[in-house]
Amino acid sequence: MNIFVAKLSYQTIEDQLKTAFEKFGEVSSVKIVMDKYEGRSKGFGFVEMPDDEAAQQAIDALNNTELDGRTIIVKKSEPKSSGGDRSYGGGGRNRY
Repeated sequence: MNIFVAKLSYQTIEDQLKTAFEKFGEVSSVKIVMDKYEGRSKGFGFVEMPDDEAAQQAIDALNNTELDGRTIIVKKSEPKSSGGDRSYGGGGRNRY
């Protein structure tokens, strides 16, 4: 299961996140999303756990708990949409 983790401290590193989730089972990957221009965390990331039951236990136990001084949000990651509902409206520009 892919798990979304939000409200991370900008100082939280992937090893800290992995350690928190390993208490519930095997962690296959951890990725904290970084701002490519500023080189720092964007405050959210993803944890992948192969065992869905262990992943759900981790979500239930870690959601709204404190990690590295911040109360984190933990939930099942939803797949990205295919982009079909993007609106390309004109924004009110007069084209005449």
